[in-house]
Amino acid sequence: MTACSFVVFSLAAVETGADETKAKEPGQWNVGKIIKEAKGTPVWTDAEQAAAEFDGYSCMGEYTRESDAMQIVPAEGKFYASIYRGGLPSAGWDGDHIKHAWIDRDRIASHLDGWTKVDRSSSLTFQAPPPNAVVLFAGEKRGHWKFGEVVDGLLQAGARTKKSFGSFKLHVEFLTPLKPTLPLSHPGRGNSGVFAVGAYEVQVMDTFGLDPSPAAWQSTPILKKPYTWCGSIYGIRPPTINVCLPPLAWQTLDIEFTAAEFSGDMKTKDAVMTVYHNGVLVQDRVKLPSGTGGGPSGPRAEVASGPILIQKHGNAVQYRNIWIVPK
Repeated sequence: MTACSFVVFSLAAVETGADETKAKEPGQWNVGKIIKEAKGTPVWTDAEQAAAEFDGYSCMGEYTRESDAMQIVPAEGKFYASIYRGGLPSAGWDGDHIKHAWIDRDRIASHLDGWTKVDRSSSLTFQAPPPNAVVLFAGEKRGHWKFGEVVDGLLQAGARTKKSFGSFKLHVEFLTPLKPTLPLSHPGRGNSGVFAVGAYEVQVMDTFGLDPSPAAWQSTPILKKPYTWCGSIYGIRPPTINVCLPPLAWQTLDIEFTAAEFSGDMKTKDAVMTVYHNGVLVQDRVKLPSGTGGGPSGPRAEVASGPILIQKHGNAVQYRNIWIVPK
């Protein structure tokens, strides 16, 4: 099996410096239609197995070369490259325009020549719970969860605490699956979420290597906009920066939540949320005007206290080391 050997497009946009993402109408999204993923869509939840079975696995990831950085994402049998000046997001990137290109199988190996692959997950701080924390999950379900499945010491998406909480600090570690045949920004790429008091969702999803600028989505349709990406407060506010790591890498969410206040049935003070994704501040004391959610039922009802929910959305997202410090 040849490393990184799967089909398609040209590298010319990267090699020549041409920008394939120049917007036809600046600020306007090219929104595509979400097609339900086919039964039997390939999915990996273990890095070793993925490395043995998926021939594009070794090319996926983050790279640096001199002052530049690059992220490589497998999607629909191709490789999607995002190239940054100054370094990776939150690690030197100058915040300027990101270049993008689709890369075919014949050119990916030569394109990666001279680049050094980096693994930022290995340098993350996976915090041990402090003495005053309630350890909700540390490899066994125990008595904290009303429902939730544990497989090989990992909590699977789809769980709810028995106890209700008000204001708190919450630490969660998660791993999104690898589903390389799906389009970029497809909700099937690791969709889950962590709900504060059962009402306000911090999104979990594989949005590695995606650019929140509308200009990046003129040639490639966007399926889910940035306010539904990993680290977003779902439907309310996108993350200030996309620091999502590759699928099958362990990542962290740290959520500081101050509950809404009520006088009878009337809200007198908005809930406030701060979120750190992989140690990077992505939501800073955001006032929440409503609960989160979509669809015909609309946003979830706001409450002063409620459970921690780990959303199940048909994806094999896994969790570990979950603890909470009530305020």
